[in-house]
Amino acid sequence: MTQLNKWAIRTAFVVWFAFIYLYLRKPPFNFLVLNTFLAYIPIELSFHIDIGKPKNVLLFWLLIIIWLLFYPNTPYLLTDLFHLSLLNPYGTDGLLRLDDIMWLKFTLLLISTLVSTLLGMWGLERVAEAISARLHLNQSIFKHLLIIGLTFVTSVGIFIGRFLRIHTIYLILTPELFIRPLLNMWSHSAMVFILLLTIVQLVFFYTLKLVATSRRPKSQSDSN
Repeated sequence: MTQLNKWAIRTAFVVWFAFIYLYLRKPPFNFLVLNTFLAYIPIELSFHIDIGKPKNVLLFWLLIIIWLLFYPNTPYLLTDLFHLSLLNPYGTDGLLRLDDIMWLKFTLLLISTLVSTLLGMWGLERVAEAISARLHLNQSIFKHLLIIGLTFVTSVGIFIGRFLRIHTIYLILTPELFIRPLLNMWSHSAMVFILLLTIVQLVFFYTLKLVATSRRPKSQSDSN
């Protein structure tokens, strides 16, 4: 991705934050402002991670750790789609209502979710490639195993945020308060949720990967 594209994305997100803040600052959809901002942080971090970048080893791994702490906030937006039920989309006749405000809010939530998730997954592959190169394990199979592993960890993070209501910032500031809940969260239902969210993310990621690969020259796609 070029620097021009990165600045275009930054500018678009700033405009988007301002728009949804002005329009959705009242309940019940005011959560979208904070959640979209948290989803953007790992996207911005991924702009600064690449093969051989940063050159300083400690700075590289520090950025990776910070990215990993914030990355679950990006696909977390997928679970926010359940808030669409607050729009009471069905009328008394059982059919979808044709209401301008309802469909506008649907559009805002969907745009935040899809754009953030897709850009976040672009960053996921970038981070996986950078880690593979830093460890001198450039085989494609290692990169994909790493992506699957990171996606599983991300699903655990989504579960923590959605059901334990522990946000990333709290984990950083007061981690000692959450050790017991984290140890006690493992149940059959939790594992099913984590597995399903991992599958959903991997379907998104590899569909995006398939589309991107199909647009490359054959020699380039074969190397991946």
